[in-house]
Amino acid sequence: MRLSVLRHLAKTECFRRSNIIKSQCILSNSICFYSTQNAEPTMHTVKSKLIQLMGIDRAYKPLQTVRSHLLSQLPASQDELPERSMQDSFTSAIIPLSEDFSLQDKYVTFLGSVRMGRLLEDMDMFAVWVAHKHLHDPRSKPGDVTPYVIVTVLVDQIDFTDHVPKSDRDIRLSGHVSWVGRSSLEAVVWLEQDAGGGNYQRLTRALFLMAARNSTNSGPAVVNRLAPKDEHEREILAGGEDRKRRRTRQKGVSLLKSVPDAEEQGLVHSLFLRSVDLHSHRFARVLPPGGRWMGEAKQNTIVFSHPEDRNLHNNVFGGFLMRHALELAWTSAYLYGKYRPKICHISDINFVQPVNVGSLLQMHSQVVFTQHNYMQIVVHAEVFDATSGHPTTTNVFHYTYTVPEVVASIYPRSYGEAMKYLEGRRHFLHVMGLEGSK
Repeated sequence: MRLSVLRHLAKTECFRRSNIIKSQCILSNSICFYSTQNAEPTMHTVKSKLIQLMGIDRAYKPLQTVRSHLLSQLPASQDELPERSMQDSFTSAIIPLSEDFSLQDKYVTFLGSVRMGRLLEDMDMFAVWVAHKHLHDPRSKPGDVTPYVIVTVLVDQIDFTDHVPKSDRDIRLSGHVSWVGRSSLEAVVWLEQDAGGGNYQRLTRALFLMAARNSTNSGPAVVNRLAPKDEHEREILAGGEDRKRRRTRQKGVSLLKSVPDAEEQGLVHSLFLRSVDLHSHRFARVLPPGGRWMGEAKQNTIVFSHPEDRNLHNNVFGGFLMRHALELAWTSAYLYGKYRPKICHISDINFVQPVNVGSLLQMHSQVVFTQHNYMQIVVHAEVFDATSGHPTTTNVFHYTYTVPEVVASIYPRSYGEAMKYLEGRRHFLHVMGLEGSK
């Protein structure tokens, strides 16, 4: 996100708070400093409001609450709904780590920092709340159950700053809807931690693409159009359009649909030549000094999901999947890089299909690309059918990690691994802003 957009996001937050109390905003490196006397809702409160809004039971029940009677309340077209601004959906919430010691135990790492996987869980739920804040039908009354279901389609990109969060300081989530289609919404969510003296330090920012579904989650539902109010909001909205076009282009050039381009084909052949015995006519593969085979750089785990891991629709919560995938990827990066790795980027988390509570979930993590002291890691989540023995892919996660020293170069041995290498390279070049220098 460009600096002007980040500045706008910081100013937007202060603008909202000025409607409640007198505040002062000093912009420095896209961080908003302000003074406030009003307590913000906690993430626990946000979850309670979502449960109330959906009209579902708080306690787990194998059979979900029937919501088919709400279908008639959905609008048939966007023309029936008023336009909404980015300010309408802006909201924030607190993770009160400074005062809740049981919460600290849940979030703290063994080194005293904060588990990023836990924060991803909160960001996913918060993005759903932001999307609901955007939705508005004048025919509905306060306290009515919403006829909408909001599901996470993908996380476009998550970027991390160098700030290491502390487990005893409050963390604030803020966000708003940044782009809208006919039945889809993009929400930008960012995290900041209390740095003392009324100052907040930014931790990360993420873009969530959400789908609006009807009350039975059996089809799409139209949402309010988004109307930018000034040049900054038009720039944010244009960024959402750019990301939509990029996703469309990516599908067209997917390595599952088209052959690698000429440069990529040359790269694969170069990797082959560097890892083959040139004195043998049998094309015998030989691992170069300082290299590792891709097939030996993977880790696996099995996760059993329980009702406590469910979302508002009785499926496994997307944030729960994100947390486990992140922690497995971290383990892979640690074992491969020999140092405790630092997460730099998470790109294109795809939610292919929902995961039922009680599913046997297999996760496979693999280092697929390396450059200098960076590692690109992909995690595939699969639901395993114990009866048939067949796995079904439900999620794909892409991570970029770094360590203090240069890591071993990764070498594919098969054509399939070469495609993983190229896909990992594409993700790495994108998140590092190097696509133009391929």
